[in-house]
Amino acid sequence: MFSQLPASSIHFTSSASIDFDLDWEATSKEIVSFIESYVKKSQARGVVVGLSGGVDSSVVTKLSVMALGQSNVLGVLMPTNFTPQTDIEDARSLALKLGIQTRIIDIGSIDEAFGTSLGVPSGDKGMKIPFANIRARIRMTILYFFANRLNYLVAGTGDRSEDLIGYFTKYGDGGVDLLPISHLYKSQVRKLADFLGLPLKISSKPSSPQLYPGHKATDEIPADYELLDRIEKMLFDDRLSPAEVSLKCRVNGNLVDEVMRRYSNSSHKRLYPPMLREW
Repeated sequence: MFSQLPASSIHFTSSASIDFDLDWEATSKEIVSFIESYVKKSQARGVVVGLSGGVDSSVVTKLSVMALGQSNVLGVLMPTNFTPQTDIEDARSLALKLGIQTRIIDIGSIDEAFGTSLGVPSGDKGMKIPFANIRARIRMTILYFFANRLNYLVAGTGDRSEDLIGYFTKYGDGGVDLLPISHLYKSQVRKLADFLGLPLKISSKPSSPQLYPGHKATDEIPADYELLDRIEKMLFDDRLSPAEVSLKCRVNGNLVDEVMRRYSNSSHKRLYPPMLREW
C-alpha cells in the first residue's frame, strides 16, 4: 500500500505494551462468515485477490478459501521488474498449497506505456510517487478485469494500521469490493497468520507495497508497526487524548500528532466522495 501523503522523518520505538491477542478461532470464523455471506448477497461466484507474498494478502486468500472453497478463489500476481523473486515464490507457494488458480501479469510494459503516453519515463526519480500510485491503479484495473470476467468480487487486503493513516492508494489498493481484515491491526494480522498455519517467512515478512525499487513501508509510515499499532489503538479505540497516548507510549508528542495529522488528512480516502446533494 502506498501513501499519497508525504513521509515523515519522525521515527520512534517504545517499550510500552498493549495486548493485541484475540480469540483467533472466533476471529477467523467471523471473517469467513463475512466473506461467505457478502459474496452470496452480491450474487457473485467467488473472489479475486492480489497475491503479493506478504502477510495481508496471504491471510485474506487463506480465509477466502475457507469461506468459498479453493475453486472460487483466484490469486493474481502482478510483479514488476523490481519485484523481489522471493515475494513471487512465496505467493506461488501459498497458491499451490491452498490449491487455488493463479494468473501472473507482469505490469512492467503497462507501466512503461503510461510513461510513453504521458511523455515522462516511468523511471524518472522526480515522478516516483505519481508512478507508484499508477502501478497500484494498474493492479486494481487488472483485478477488476478478472472479477468482471468471472463474476467475482475483489477482496481487499488492507489492515487497520494502514487504513487509519491513509497508507494506501485511492482507487488503487483502496479500490475493492470488500475488506475482510480492515478491523485488524498489523500486529493482529500477523498473529492470525500464525493461527492459520501460514509460513513464518510470510507472517514475519517486513511489509512492502513494492511500488518502486527498494520500497519499504517502514520508510514511509511514522513509526514501526508495533508502536504505530499501540498509538492507533489508544487514539481510536480507547479514545485517549494525544497527550495521554504520548505519556503511556513514552514517545514525543510530535509522533502522536503526526499520526493524528495523517488520519485527518486522509479522511477523504475512507469516505464516499462528497456530493452537493444526498440521494
